[in-house]
Amino acid sequence: MARNIQSLERAAAMLRLLAGGERRLGLSDIASSLGLAKGTAHGILRTLQQEGFVEQDDASGRYQLGAELLRLGTTYLDIHELRARALVWTDDLARSSGESVYLGVLHQQGVLIVHHVFRPDDSRQVLEIGAMQPLHSTALGKVLSAYDPVAHSEALEADRKPFTDRTTCDLDAFEHILDITRARGYAADVEETWEGVASVAAPIHDRRRMPVGAVGITGAVERLCKDGEVRPDLIAAVRDCARAVSRDLGAGRF
Repeated sequence: MARNIQSLERAAAMLRLLAGGERRLGLSDIASSLGLAKGTAHGILRTLQQEGFVEQDDASGRYQLGAELLRLGTTYLDIHELRARALVWTDDLARSSGESVYLGVLHQQGVLIVHHVFRPDDSRQVLEIGAMQPLHSTALGKVLSAYDPVAHSEALEADRKPFTDRTTCDLDAFEHILDITRARGYAADVEETWEGVASVAAPIHDRRRMPVGAVGITGAVERLCKDGEVRPDLIAAVRDCARAVSRDLGAGRF
């Protein structure tokens, strides 16, 4: 019988540890949990980091899972409960709104796109699964920052740089936007991230009523907006989609 490769076993154990424990772990924590010397653990982490499977926080030096695990393909995503529960509802939202639909989750200091439904027309589009969006300027990011305390902290620590002249970078102004988001149950982005592009998003909750992601639509300002504001019918459609996914995750009625 062929022997297992020890370094691969250790790397797999390391990924499982990062997936099942705290959001971020230090080198000493990882090494002691797996019974490895620090030098050995650091070597494996460095290799995983170079391949994109692990990321290191610049400020704390702690490690967490990397986005490359999602970019490997849709096999992993198909077993991701959030995406699986959202498939039908996001397809329906794309058809009813005529716009692209995005499903996002918190990842480090941004929004990781885990599902993307193309706009239902014949235009050329690029699949954006695995792409990252900022927390402070996108509808998805503002929703996560408003409802998820961890996302909120990440948004405050992140460099809230301006993408357009409409991007909100000031801390007090940003907090005010989050208050509004919580009060009305959705967030909008009208040319705050990309010129000529608007979006609207709503939160998704799980059976514990904890925020686990956000769903939204993105499209040209002239289609999504009327008199400078996102159309009420599109806001209602996005919120209905978020509620439907939340119900399928066991959250009950919101």
